[in-house]
Amino acid sequence: MARVDVIRVKGGAHLTGDVTVGGAKNSALKLMAVALLAEGRSVVANAPRITDIAIMAEVLRRLGCQVTLEGGRATIDVPAEPGSEADYDLVRRLRASICVLGPLLARRGYVRVALPGGDMIGSRGLDMHFSGLTRMGAEISGEHGFVIASAPGGLRGSKIWLDFPSVGATENLLMAAVLAKGVTEIDNAAREPEIVDICDMLTSMGAHIDGAGTSTLTIEGVTELSPVTHTTVGDRIVGGTWAFAAAMTRGDVTVHGVRPEFLDIALDKLVTAGATVTPGDNQFRVRMEQRPKAVDIVTLPYPGFATDLLPMAIGLAAVAEGSSLITENIFDGRFMFVNEMVRLGADIRTDGHHAVVNGRERLSGAPVRATDIRAGAGLVIAGLCAEGVTEVGEVHHIDRGYPDFVTDLAKLGVEVERADVPEPTYDF
Repeated sequence: MARVDVIRVKGGAHLTGDVTVGGAKNSALKLMAVALLAEGRSVVANAPRITDIAIMAEVLRRLGCQVTLEGGRATIDVPAEPGSEADYDLVRRLRASICVLGPLLARRGYVRVALPGGDMIGSRGLDMHFSGLTRMGAEISGEHGFVIASAPGGLRGSKIWLDFPSVGATENLLMAAVLAKGVTEIDNAAREPEIVDICDMLTSMGAHIDGAGTSTLTIEGVTELSPVTHTTVGDRIVGGTWAFAAAMTRGDVTVHGVRPEFLDIALDKLVTAGATVTPGDNQFRVRMEQRPKAVDIVTLPYPGFATDLLPMAIGLAAVAEGSSLITENIFDGRFMFVNEMVRLGADIRTDGHHAVVNGRERLSGAPVRATDIRAGAGLVIAGLCAEGVTEVGEVHHIDRGYPDFVTDLAKLGVEVERADVPEPTYDF
């Protein structure tokens, strides 16, 4: 009989202590793709020990790179001519692997990449990736589930306007532009700290980039880049998860390894809810002594409230005093996990991209399942605010974004275990 992993938590814990956050998943994956732009050995330090990093390592190996993952470092040896095709069996498991499109097109002039899979959190079209590359001289077509891009005369600089500050499109166009002929200007670019991290690595490799962290990126193409060692920025989403967990459980947690300014709006919402937040140098402390107060939250592109923290925001609202309005503006499927929260006793009503949450003093432990990375973590945290035991299934999702999640919970005072249980079978 097949067996599956679950995480079981006993409710009633007040998280207390210190937790250290590693490198950002959403940065390290793309930094590994950045390495494709230079022949030789690049090292991505402070890489999180998560499933997605292992998948990206295999994507790069199949492109001809030698990749080792050890001690929080991804060492990538890139050949003079990396491969030009990324197969479906890996790409379907990791949407971030589409980010090899830009660097491979810049290096090889031809690339064939399977259309990606990833989390089921709504439509995330690639139109802006393709239209931007087309403006840079690429010819793009599709067949049998693959994207085929070529630039026979090489990529050339262009002025590109993004309809939405898409992180993925900004990354792909940025990585393509650094080796294009002439100057590329990307307007309405994403401003996330992870974008700045990519710009920092590219600059250290010899790229010419102005405007990192602003909505306009100006890239002057160069003919060659050099391999480097680069340290990944801390993961603000994991840090934010622990911040909300401290507030929801009326705990006292100091989060190390994340710059608090990356979470300004999220931490401000926790202060409004009644928490005491003390920022420090690459760390912050969240302390909550009473039941949280209801707060309204709207997700927006950075520097707005991060969509990846929406499950934690709904968890906070579910145990807060009063009613909260949560609005999701980024992904149309982000509320897919709400039915699982309702199984825990949460009072939630959704209408389009709005959710009205009426807070309750306590939730009720129940078996639930993770539907994506952040929903999985949010359900575990919500289980800490429930009477009895909560069992979260399909925790392979959590493994994709949270290294040592169970260990960290235990260090903060949670009764928690990870176990494998028989997969349910059904007779018809």
